[in-house]
Amino acid sequence: MKAHTRETQATMTPKKSLQFLKEGNLRFQQNLKANRNLLEQVNDTSDGQFPFATILSCIDSRVSAELVFDQGLGDIFSVRIAGNFVNEDILGSMEFACKLAGTKLIVVLGHTSCGAVKGACDDAKLGNLTTMLSKIKPAVNAVTEPQDATLRNSKNLEFVDNVSAKNVQLTIDRILKESDVLAEMQNNGEIMIIGAMYDINTGEVTFYE
Repeated sequence: MKAHTRETQATMTPKKSLQFLKEGNLRFQQNLKANRNLLEQVNDTSDGQFPFATILSCIDSRVSAELVFDQGLGDIFSVRIAGNFVNEDILGSMEFACKLAGTKLIVVLGHTSCGAVKGACDDAKLGNLTTMLSKIKPAVNAVTEPQDATLRNSKNLEFVDNVSAKNVQLTIDRILKESDVLAEMQNNGEIMIIGAMYDINTGEVTFYE
């Protein structure tokens, strides 16, 4: 499989880009990697990059977007931060990726048993981590069940995963609210912004369509 070129990127649509990721994740689950020469792709992309998707995911060592979607060099922009939330710098990076570099799809990718979400659920305090986890607290507060405070912590994995899903939704809401550039591009059909969840037990990505 060759690296994307300006010509192949131009043929990509938001829906086609999403389909590429779905097919890549299926290959990953089946342990059937696409046939690609990474060193050849190094050479092919030395003069430029033409990725088709931008993926915001967690820093979790089990959730490498390039691996779980079976993509090669030059295929995706990968933005990683614990808890997969957005700030001004990440929004700027996404605006660059879509408006200037031509990606057609933004995926906000959460995952099950997320450590950052667990920390937010437990109201963990530690240096700069405290401020970082505060970005995820709105998702914790938005999940109203269970109401029993003794069940609203990291030991309740169902609660943790529900918070992770809510965090993905709220992150997309923030993207659309805080980036006029990306909101306009989605309204015009130039890009699609979609949420997804990676299951650390199976390797499957479920898209919120």
